[in-house]
Amino acid sequence: MAVSGFDIDVPRWDQSTFMGRLKHFANITDWRTALLPDSRLDEAKALVESCRAGSVPPGTTEEQLHYAKKLYDSAFHPDTGDRMNLIGRMSFQVPGGMAITGGMLQFYRTVPAVVFWQWVNQSFNALVNYTNRNAASPITPNQIGVAYLTATSTALATAVGLNFYTKRAPPLVARWVPFAAVASANCVNIPMMRQQELLNGIAVTDENGNKLGHSKKAAVKGITQVVISRITMAAPGMIILPVIMQRLEKFKFMQRITFFHGPLQVIMVGAFLVFMVPAACSLFPQQCSMAVSKLEPELRESILCHYGDSVQYVYFNKGL
Repeated sequence: MAVSGFDIDVPRWDQSTFMGRLKHFANITDWRTALLPDSRLDEAKALVESCRAGSVPPGTTEEQLHYAKKLYDSAFHPDTGDRMNLIGRMSFQVPGGMAITGGMLQFYRTVPAVVFWQWVNQSFNALVNYTNRNAASPITPNQIGVAYLTATSTALATAVGLNFYTKRAPPLVARWVPFAAVASANCVNIPMMRQQELLNGIAVTDENGNKLGHSKKAAVKGITQVVISRITMAAPGMIILPVIMQRLEKFKFMQRITFFHGPLQVIMVGAFLVFMVPAACSLFPQQCSMAVSKLEPELRESILCHYGDSVQYVYFNKGL
């Protein structure tokens, strides 16, 4: 059925509820969209922009518009409208994450293997964090380099240090070392990659999108939520899967096919991530809010001076 007067930016699902956000992120983090060529994504962007301009091509159906918006949201940055690099998109988290996490879980016994896979993982995470930053706060190449080196060093120090410590611990504990390294590095990588927001504040607006200023407190809230989401995304696969593998490896048939342990873990991590990527992204609203009363005194006074009591909350894109 053709449509007219369709508001393509109105969410299909209620973003104030977890289930609504889960449906939304399951839609835009669909790994199959990562397989589409740039030309198809550009077509979707053109259709979305035409709809916003009020000139929907004749014969376009509502379903076609929804699909175009799905591709647009999966591949283009919400702040700039620029096409994001493939590896940094959330839709690439399943194929990229399953390969790297599978490698970390399989090759955890020797220091060279630990170093290699943690370096690969932090390189991947740095690109994802940069791609999904709040683009209203630019970051310099030097700051990107410092963030990358700091996070990688943290992950390596945690992984190698715990690797030595767990040589006398139960075998299962050693299998959990990669998760400890990933969690600690996320606590460093994301804030460092988004340091400009912490130093200068993140742009905040009223409910109508009118810019009100920059807030460091809002940046802390948004970045904290992203760190929690990223750790949650990795946790089930990296905590539960080692338990499963330790039990499976006791069976004779598994001991005969050791070559298949790595691919098996990659497949199982993928199964976890198919659900956990959208679930983790859904923990908190994408458009984060904060009460004016909790902002910095100078920003709070500025808002009260210009808007009085009419603005009670400010809003900002927390990033992913």
